[in-house]
Amino acid sequence: MRLFYFVLAGCLPFSSAVAQSQPAERDSLHHHIRQLSDVKVIGMKSNMLTMPDIQGTSIYAGKKNNIILIDKTPANLSVNSMRQVLAKVPGIHVWESDPGGAQVAIAARGLSPNRSWDFNIRQNGYDIAADPYGYPEAYYSPPLQGVEKIEIVRGQAALQYGPQFGGMVNYVLKNGSNTTAPFQFETDQTIGSNGLWNAYQSISGKAKKMYYHTFFNHRSGNGWRQNSRFSSNTLFTTATFLLNTNLSVTAELLHFQSLVQQPGGLTDSMFLLDPQQSIRSRNWMQIKWMTPAITIQHNINSNTKWSTKIFALIAERNSVGFMQSVQVYDTINSQTQQYNERILLGDSYRNIGFESRIASTYQLLGKKHTFTSGIRFFKGHTLRNGNGKGSTLNEFDMRANGSYPQAIDFFSKNSAVYVENLFTVGRKLMVIPGARLEHISGSAEGRAGYASNGNPLEIPFVLKARKFIIAGLGVQYNINSAIQLYSNITQAYRPIQFSNLQVPPATDSIDKNISDAKGYNADLGLRGTVKNILRFDMSIFVLNYQNRIGTITGSNGARLTTNVGDSKSYGLEAYTAFHPSYVNNSNPKTDVSLFCAYSYTRARYSNTQKTESTRGKLIENAPPNIVRGGLSIEHSSFNLTIQYSFTDATFSDANNTSNPSANALNGIIPSYQIWDCNIGWKIKKYLTFAAGVNNIGNEFYFTRRASGYPGPGVMPADGRTLFCSLKLEL
Repeated sequence: MRLFYFVLAGCLPFSSAVAQSQPAERDSLHHHIRQLSDVKVIGMKSNMLTMPDIQGTSIYAGKKNNIILIDKTPANLSVNSMRQVLAKVPGIHVWESDPGGAQVAIAARGLSPNRSWDFNIRQNGYDIAADPYGYPEAYYSPPLQGVEKIEIVRGQAALQYGPQFGGMVNYVLKNGSNTTAPFQFETDQTIGSNGLWNAYQSISGKAKKMYYHTFFNHRSGNGWRQNSRFSSNTLFTTATFLLNTNLSVTAELLHFQSLVQQPGGLTDSMFLLDPQQSIRSRNWMQIKWMTPAITIQHNINSNTKWSTKIFALIAERNSVGFMQSVQVYDTINSQTQQYNERILLGDSYRNIGFESRIASTYQLLGKKHTFTSGIRFFKGHTLRNGNGKGSTLNEFDMRANGSYPQAIDFFSKNSAVYVENLFTVGRKLMVIPGARLEHISGSAEGRAGYASNGNPLEIPFVLKARKFIIAGLGVQYNINSAIQLYSNITQAYRPIQFSNLQVPPATDSIDKNISDAKGYNADLGLRGTVKNILRFDMSIFVLNYQNRIGTITGSNGARLTTNVGDSKSYGLEAYTAFHPSYVNNSNPKTDVSLFCAYSYTRARYSNTQKTESTRGKLIENAPPNIVRGGLSIEHSSFNLTIQYSFTDATFSDANNTSNPSANALNGIIPSYQIWDCNIGWKIKKYLTFAAGVNNIGNEFYFTRRASGYPGPGVMPADGRTLFCSLKLEL
């Protein structure tokens, strides 16, 4: 495989690298950076790297970041098992309640994992969430077999990608650039427990002036729980045209469609009795997601690079179900001798965006410095139809009995400009200040429902616009060629979202005076390697979240979503990997590695605005301790990985309700620990076998209490499951 790496002092830990085609040369953007083509790496093996100081038109120096190389990750990729894929990224909290793995739910530092909405989720560098500001929920995640790498940037990512609190997650899909022949074919077939079938096929090729890649992925299964069938299809195609040595144009299109049966939530007593049971057989969710994009990259001269992305989203989310409290069973009505009518909810998303960035190196006081800047324009439209009367049938059916009572048009506009500069001070110090000017506007109009007399409850046109500046400062000090000290502090901002204005019927309510949240992220860390033996990244962090939006439970059990006040999260994120095989041998036949990723988070409410009941309380969905570790053994064509995961107990509401409520919406989410095992065997150069066992001990656990879809109630995670796959490459 042909890989392009920027090799920096301390960023890549390999002790030696041999360039097969050309000698190393200085990159035009920074005098400490080298670019190697067709690299053969000799030394410590790892699927997790650190991003280069400068990559393309972006600066990553001074920022806490990670790259996960998917092809080198021992995990169950057929269901996007993020617990395994992101095992080496400390502090990632994963909600596990989607049997098909299409809706990845992750967070960090005391933020909510709900469909990853506190991260800026991107694919190939552009937004793929429903609406990055108004409704940033990620209903779609690409099948990991089609992904080359996952890039994760914390904190200071807000300057380049928008003022989110969590950071940025970017799925970089395979594009054919690593292909060496005009035509290559790959098929990867996976079968597993509960009828799992995952079929991945791809073709790719390279010619003198272009390269291309296309894949199709089908995934289906019955799910570990009752009533949890799923099926999805993903088609992606991309082609890059090399117009000349300095200019390229990439066109791509992804289409995803899924249908998932949602087994609903359970009460705590039902979970203890049988976590696989379900009292909902008629709940379904359908997702249709299409993302066209065009990318233009141009090396203007030896010192300046420019890139532009034009992208769009054409998507739908449709759900039908019986959404009463988990205490109410979905049974046949004795009078009609049929099931009750289901509730219909439907969203359509039509977004278009444009981002353009430039990076340029210049000389000042005898040193090379790098300036980056970018602009962004975005326009989104969400049409939300809700509370429609659906059929009494069992299967997926979005036909409405009459008009939808709720019909709201949400519009959002966003424009931004940012600047960031990497100043080189001496031979070891880099100082990176930056700022971003953001303009966000959101509007709503439509119908909220019907009054008891049948008259429509119209929503008058409402517009909220704001303009603000966020700033940040990063510092990186290269202690030596293999170890870096880094630090940054960056402001963050979270606008009111569409989801904050919509609540599950009969369970929640929204404060009419809810307002935007703001705060900052700060990191201080040390990362690097010791020869080929040890890799580490240890840091402390502070996340200050003012005017935080949360949920308060009243004395009558009613839940109110409001600005519950300010909160502060601080803690430790540490990762280390030890390769004892390299202690006395520079090129051992068997590579044995041990890794541990640990995070400690102390997240509490401080200044509370609405009620004193939350002052000093722990933030909901913020486990104090998350530990993941493992052992990997790789010998010749065989590899074995055993992984351990522990997630601490956490509360599900801001009031820190300990005893489970009757409707299972509030209460403790207990701690849990999971063991996984994966093996791989390269039978031939073109044939690879893989297998694994997830949750070896068949631990019964749950990671969330859902107030609405896909609940409500306790959402059990999967027990023990097995899979095996066979991959053929021609």
